[in-house]
Amino acid sequence: MKENLFFATICCLLLITCKGPSKLSNTISIDTSEILNEGNLLYKYEKSAWVAGDLALKNPIVAAEYGDYFTYEENGVIKTIILDESRQTCIAEYTFENNFENPKSVKIEKRELSEKEKILIDVQDKISKNILEGKYEITTSEGYGLNGVLLPFADKYKFYIITGTSLPNIIPFGNDYIFIADLDGKIESWQKFPPRFRVLPEGMKVEEMTRTHITDDPLITAADICTFMLYAPLYDIDAFSVISQTGLKMRYSLKENTIMVDNIFK
Repeated sequence: MKENLFFATICCLLLITCKGPSKLSNTISIDTSEILNEGNLLYKYEKSAWVAGDLALKNPIVAAEYGDYFTYEENGVIKTIILDESRQTCIAEYTFENNFENPKSVKIEKRELSEKEKILIDVQDKISKNILEGKYEITTSEGYGLNGVLLPFADKYKFYIITGTSLPNIIPFGNDYIFIADLDGKIESWQKFPPRFRVLPEGMKVEEMTRTHITDDPLITAADICTFMLYAPLYDIDAFSVISQTGLKMRYSLKENTIMVDNIFK
């Protein structure tokens, strides 16, 4: 699951926690709560897919008919359903709520897809088809995979493609993509966040990661939060920071689940 290809955005003089908007020199408003909230949601989708996928492949009955998977939110819980090879039937359902290390409930039984599931899978398929037929320069390297996450919002959809890896000592920041599509799956806009993979030194304890930022892209993205939440616990790392050329520093703490913003040149 960590490697499957499934077709299935900021400046401040005061130290703040991610609980609402703040300002830089009383002119630029910033609000990191949206980044944090969406990063947390992406993590829930991805972690659910990881865990459900592993459980499905360990179950001989499910593994024998495994064709694909799909993850979505319903009534405050995250569901990952396993589809058969036709992608028309659900053969297993894993539901997650507060604990994303283990499902709250598991159903191993065949059933028809719900109307909501049919609509969401159809939209994701259309977006994926548009991506494959378009000139979006979706790339990856050996040892890395691309994972798709569809998020409904307002009267549109966000479709994230997030890079993952099973390679050791790597946190795969970047090489992520976000597509905005209408209700019919037609892509209206998109953005790519460049690769900035971090290789961890073997045999050394790393408590916090820091990097400089020299591009015009956002310092920390929702996909960055998601990736760190997924991989940092594997290496017992608590936080990562990004510092811009102007001295703006953004720091995400996994333990506190907050983004803090500061100007190191103040």
